[in-house]
Amino acid sequence: MDKRFEKLIFQAIDQTISPADFQRLQDAIESDAEVRQAYLKSLTLCEQLGEIAQDTSVPDSTSIPTAIVTDATATDRRFDWRLLGLAATLLIAVSVGAYRLGRQDNRLRLGSRLTESLSEEMPPLSSAETQIAGHATLRRGVALKWPSGATRHREGDVLPNGLLAFEEGTAEIDFFCGATLIVEGPASFDIESDWSVAVTQGRLRANVPPAARGFVVRAADSEIIDLGTEFVLEVDSQNVRVDVIDGEVELRGGAHDGQHLLTGEGVSLKGDAAAMPSPASISTVSDLQQQRRIADERSFERWKTFANQLSLDRRLIAYFPIASGLQDGLQSGLLGRVVPDVAASGQQSNGRIVGPVTSADGRFGDGSYGLEFDRTGARVRTRIDGTFRAFTFACWAKIDSLKHRYNALFMSDGYENGELHWQIRDDGRLMFSVMVDDTQKTQHFSPQDNKMVTQAGLHRVYYSDTFWDLSQSGQWFHLAAVYDPANRKVIQYVNGTPIASETIAEKFYVDELHIGAAEIGNWGQPFRKTPWFAVRNFNGAIDEMAIFDAALSGEELRQIYESGKPVGY
Repeated sequence: MDKRFEKLIFQAIDQTISPADFQRLQDAIESDAEVRQAYLKSLTLCEQLGEIAQDTSVPDSTSIPTAIVTDATATDRRFDWRLLGLAATLLIAVSVGAYRLGRQDNRLRLGSRLTESLSEEMPPLSSAETQIAGHATLRRGVALKWPSGATRHREGDVLPNGLLAFEEGTAEIDFFCGATLIVEGPASFDIESDWSVAVTQGRLRANVPPAARGFVVRAADSEIIDLGTEFVLEVDSQNVRVDVIDGEVELRGGAHDGQHLLTGEGVSLKGDAAAMPSPASISTVSDLQQQRRIADERSFERWKTFANQLSLDRRLIAYFPIASGLQDGLQSGLLGRVVPDVAASGQQSNGRIVGPVTSADGRFGDGSYGLEFDRTGARVRTRIDGTFRAFTFACWAKIDSLKHRYNALFMSDGYENGELHWQIRDDGRLMFSVMVDDTQKTQHFSPQDNKMVTQAGLHRVYYSDTFWDLSQSGQWFHLAAVYDPANRKVIQYVNGTPIASETIAEKFYVDELHIGAAEIGNWGQPFRKTPWFAVRNFNGAIDEMAIFDAALSGEELRQIYESGKPVGY
């Protein structure tokens, strides 16, 4: 940034700026993002120093002159920067650290007003970068049974270093170096790095392409160093045996130190090799894929039976079981345009696909469907009339990324009194809100817009803790929000487990709820047109959406999750 503007910023803050320079600075603030950021940082620093000053005591002669902030609602929507003054003594204290700051009775309020306005609506964003810590991913699992108290990993999870154990089932694990292991339980092994694993129990098949040559499997007192091959390993408390299916491995340590095994050769590293099953019986990738297809089909059929029963629940406002298919089906690769509402309530609030919505595999694999909303115009339109006394929203959603500040799940169009917004913020928090009074227009300072903006009206956004980060991209989640005016509670759930509960304050109480014209996966009528605010298409897939005129219990939502969860969850 031009050093001349730094000087003008300081002059504006201590109110020594000339009218001509003030106009230059104001024009630069409006047109240059770098100047805006520098000015805001300077104001923030002054505010922080003012906070410190409240706890200090100095003679009156060093007290700081006060500052005044305008309402910032003039017709040209620009700040009167000259009135945002702070004394030169404060700037001297910042630069030399020679003085303790006196108490300010009327400190600069821009930063505190910003904090107050945002604290009610928006928890602060974390500045920490998301880091994926691990060495492998769980690509696929069939009938996995995890030990009591152990971490239950889901498909797509990044696996960190350390012990991984399961009692039953089969897992396909992709190491970041490129090696793939198919492991049959009961199994216990230590993931050491991208390039090595130590096995203490289990039967595994290792496929190591050229890019992963040098991958190491430790067992007993030996290292099996892959030289570009496929091999199998069987480990129990008494016996350890390795057999090469194709290629070559080198053994290091133990009785066979330095020995190379070629295709068709095997050796016992511990105990009696004859006591172990044939290596050919260990699952291949094709075997696991077939097992998975069968498991998916069974889970899908169980869910369809449950979904048919759920559709009869008289508390349902609307029910879109997208996974089971769309009206008009898939013809010549074209997606049917109608998303059926099958709730027995009889309103038949069918959804209509608008824009570039595409078909995706649902959570039960090839046989089920999902709707992808990853392009800006993608949406499903519906209209649900009536007055309701409570809300429960529940859906299955696969999150590919949270690329917008707000990512829509279900949004009432106009956001009028009693209407709702359900979405996910870009830091992985669920958001649920209901408009209380749409006539109470308020303003707050938006860091994204760098200006005062008009807020929709009196409402409260209820946030969950963060439940998602980039390491979970592509995974399915069952999400639910319960808005319960009778008991003054808002509770949010992920995978059948409550992750947030908040009391509805009297100020935000409303018991006449509405939906009206609304969208799944997008928002059609944002009242501010700036892209970061207006663009809210969900980047991922949704394959079920249920809306109830009731506050479902935790037990009911847990049952919905358990009856609809995909294989491997």
